[in-house]
Amino acid sequence: MIVVTSSEIAGTARDASGPGWESRRMIVRDDGMGHSVHETRVKKGAELHLHYKNHFETNYCISGEGEVEDVQTGKVFPIRPGTIYALNKNDPHILRATGSDLLLVCVFTPPLAGNEVHRKDGSYAPVE
Repeated sequence: MIVVTSSEIAGTARDASGPGWESRRMIVRDDGMGHSVHETRVKKGAELHLHYKNHFETNYCISGEGEVEDVQTGKVFPIRPGTIYALNKNDPHILRATGSDLLLVCVFTPPLAGNEVHRKDGSYAPVE
């Protein structure tokens, strides 16, 4: 059984951040679960241009307000507590925290190692 708290991850190699976001990687590849689970905060006013070419991602909003834009269609979806969105086609997207910080639970398949940050194209490197 794996039991971990967010406060235990704070300040470790599994506490990643970049411009406008920070993410505590609670479950990672080495845990052997086949997915990774992250507690991610997107700062109010942040606009993240992302394209997970090598991963599928599902996000569940715990708190905050924002929106996600499907780059290919231009369609914008509001994000509020209780909203889930899944990038099931490696969708290029723009994530915005509009009204306040967004707090998300994110699940990645394949799992992240835990210390990744976004590359210039908004993706994470392929799994080794």
